[in-house]
Amino acid sequence: MGGAALFLALVLRLDLDRVLSNLLEYGLATLVFGAVVGIVGFVLGMNRGVWRYASLPDLVAIIKAATISVAIFIVAHFLLVRLEAIPRSSMIIAWAFLIVLLATPRAVYRVYRNWRDTRRARDRDGGSAKRVLLIGAGDNTETFLKTIAERSGQSFDVLAIIDERGRRTGRFIRGVPVLGGMEKLPQIIRRFDRRGRRPEALILTRTREDFERHARIQDLIDIASEHRLEMLRLPKVLDLREVGAEVEVRPIKLEDLLQRKPLRLDVPKMATMIKGQKILITGAGGSIGSELVRQIVALEPASLILVDASEYLLYAIDGELRRGNPQYALHPLLCNVREKEAIARIVDAHRPDVIFHAAALKHVPIVEAQPLEGLFTNTIGTRNVAEAAMRAKVGAVVMISTDKAVNPANVMGASKRMAEMFCQAMDLGSDKAGTRFVTVRFGNVLGSAGSVVPLFEKQLKAGGPLTVTHPEIERYFMTIPEACLLVLQSAAHSLEDPEERGRIFVVDMGAAVKIADLARNVIRLSGLRPDIDVNIVYTGLRPGEKLYEELFDSRETLAQTDIDGILVAFPRAIERGVIVRIFDEMRRLIDVNDVAGALRLLKATVTEFSPGKEVLAMMQGGPQVHPAEHVALTAAGYDKSDLHDR
Repeated sequence: MGGAALFLALVLRLDLDRVLSNLLEYGLATLVFGAVVGIVGFVLGMNRGVWRYASLPDLVAIIKAATISVAIFIVAHFLLVRLEAIPRSSMIIAWAFLIVLLATPRAVYRVYRNWRDTRRARDRDGGSAKRVLLIGAGDNTETFLKTIAERSGQSFDVLAIIDERGRRTGRFIRGVPVLGGMEKLPQIIRRFDRRGRRPEALILTRTREDFERHARIQDLIDIASEHRLEMLRLPKVLDLREVGAEVEVRPIKLEDLLQRKPLRLDVPKMATMIKGQKILITGAGGSIGSELVRQIVALEPASLILVDASEYLLYAIDGELRRGNPQYALHPLLCNVREKEAIARIVDAHRPDVIFHAAALKHVPIVEAQPLEGLFTNTIGTRNVAEAAMRAKVGAVVMISTDKAVNPANVMGASKRMAEMFCQAMDLGSDKAGTRFVTVRFGNVLGSAGSVVPLFEKQLKAGGPLTVTHPEIERYFMTIPEACLLVLQSAAHSLEDPEERGRIFVVDMGAAVKIADLARNVIRLSGLRPDIDVNIVYTGLRPGEKLYEELFDSRETLAQTDIDGILVAFPRAIERGVIVRIFDEMRRLIDVNDVAGALRLLKATVTEFSPGKEVLAMMQGGPQVHPAEHVALTAAGYDKSDLHDR
């Protein structure tokens, strides 16, 4: 190409007859110039470029090679023959020809490969590429269009781009037109429908935060639902830039619609608590426990002790960690926190620096039907972990609680409130060198095992209907990663100030969400219409279920922490000696299977507990007040009339 460039330049600058009449001289010059271009290109590594992926950096390299080659040739020719016979302007023309001749084959080959791979992919898929509209006219959109044009196996036919800002309407990005803003989206969908090219999905190319600076994401969901379009989204631009990676178009999930910004991990503060430390996690295979494990591993602990009562869940999280982090010291241990001696042996043997206590029974209807099981795990289990930690002089125990512990209407919530009280008393009653107890309280977790969202998705896959207990029922929601960030940040914040004890950390979870609205959004995100394509059926409140959850008790003192989005509560405290006697009596009642006595003790301890009629019926069985129960309750500050009233 170097020789051809100089020859064409000479013909253009002089004329063909003159060049042919001096063919030997000019032919030798073209051969020399070609050799110079070849050597320069080899040194610069142009021969190692993959033409399939030729792009702007390759053009820059070609210009660089052409410039160096011309400069070397001019200098050499000047030193040898003073540039005789070759016009100086011909070298500028040769430079331009050389760039064209080197770039054109690469561009043609790339276009051909893109066309061939796209045709093969469509033939393989039977021409069934999904027709989509892209929402957002930015970097992500350009990268996505570039990627699907270059790689085989991408089954998207991009019809147009919608710019929610309305600034690029009428322009093109990689040949795809920008047709208008959000207000024109329904009209654009109908226009393509009339042409027989109805879109099948909308792909949001921006982050939720970027999109909502100019439009409401809920409006986009409503339009998609009205026109029965699937809602998808792209990851960030950098996730698409790896050569050879597939374009990962993901469904929009409910966490993308949360009415608040996600929490962010304060890595330096977390690292001071975790890095180089021995960490024990109970319930390590559960939804919260396993995510805690993943986030803690990223902070480089010295070792991880994973405790769970489920063999399968323990096997799953252990296998996941060993695949991704083979260098860490992992100790998966089968143990139920209800087994006092077993949990004590584990803590004594491993001497962890921090314990995260995530093991619990959390499903309200199941615990409501079997209250002793919930009390055994959630209260006595918490005591077992706490006492084992104090004996082994563990630095801190972080107990994970729930918003259902506030003014509880069910046994599960009341049992978690009782566990909070025990940890609070232990924290207030210990000396400066003793074990710290940090309690963290948050609301419902999207996507956790047994939560409402997986249930809705399962019901939707089966064709519906989606079941909601009550049209007005509301809950606070957060994602599993957010829940674990709250746990880690709250723990680190509390341990920084050893003087402030007995506090409960709570996330500011924004506005409560109606479960019925959640169900409608699940339907809309699937491209279906609520109450038309899929019905919502109301089944009535379950035993122990409240219409509204609370994050704070009205009698709790609230304060703001220096962590954005995290508040702290100071609930009423109970003396350490009293709570120990109450827990002793609770364990005795559980051992003798005295359901009525255990529930009455729970009600007397957690005075704000409002049991449902099923639990009230259980409480009425058996003797009204057992003598030992009377002693424990009297120690807790209740007189005889209180006991008979209860």
